[in-house]
Amino acid sequence: MNSNVWLLTFADAISIATTLILASLGAMITERSGVINLGVEGYLLMGAVTAFVIGDSTGQLWLALGSAIIVGAAMALVHATLTVTLRANQIVSGLAMVIFGTGLSQFIGKPIEGKSRPVIIEKIDFGVLSDLPIIGPVIFGHDPITYATWLLALVISLYLHRTRPGLILRATGDAPATVDAQGVSVKRIRYVHTVAGGALMGLGGGWYMFARAAAWNQSATTNGIGWIALALVVFASWRPLRAIAGAVLFGFCLQVPFTLQGQQINILPSEIVSMFPYLMTLAVLVGLSTPRARRLLGAPKMLGQPFVRDER
Repeated sequence: MNSNVWLLTFADAISIATTLILASLGAMITERSGVINLGVEGYLLMGAVTAFVIGDSTGQLWLALGSAIIVGAAMALVHATLTVTLRANQIVSGLAMVIFGTGLSQFIGKPIEGKSRPVIIEKIDFGVLSDLPIIGPVIFGHDPITYATWLLALVISLYLHRTRPGLILRATGDAPATVDAQGVSVKRIRYVHTVAGGALMGLGGGWYMFARAAAWNQSATTNGIGWIALALVVFASWRPLRAIAGAVLFGFCLQVPFTLQGQQINILPSEIVSMFPYLMTLAVLVGLSTPRARRLLGAPKMLGQPFVRDER
């Protein structure tokens, strides 16, 4: 088998990992505050269709991506209002965001179904560096947002573990009553980080639309990767830098079926091979869902629990 094919598959996995990293980082900082947001798939779809519509009408890439960020933040604001202020069940609210995002994106995208993407995120030209063996396509074959995403993961990691606001955020997810006793608003922290997380998810959808999807297609644009991003948060133990490696691994699993098909390797039916990334997602969630596993991984202790001051 041609080794270059697998090298290009790995490079493609790094590319597709960008959406997974952005979405998982968004879910991660949200969950660090103690709020679960299961609506990632809905945010990605709304970010994708919003970016497409704005890009199609204006031809402006950055305006389209900015619109995707705003839509993601707006949806997260609704989720925060329901779960933080009104203390609605966070799982139900998150699933409602999936249903809402899927339905609304289908309604908005119906007139443009099958239409080619209006703008493209171009890769950075590194000249001769892109032609280097092995590391050329893997390291120097991506667009600016992919590189910015790697940097963002580092910045969020430093924020969580090396700054006072990050320490307060982690404490909010573990012991919100203690944070409140220090005179810090738990509600404000949860609102800010839930909205910021939604903005990252919206950007992830917008990037995917212009970098990976050839056209808008309701059923195949994101293809369920929002659920993989949720599993990635647990897989990465709520640590941003680990999310990069995990995203590449999941991205590789997503690309392998196409590589095997292109190489005409038919050891297993293509339908079974296409299930690999989702089976891996289920395996991760099942294996890491026990209380002991969550405790070892460092999951926020009050994740999913509303905070009420009078009940401290």
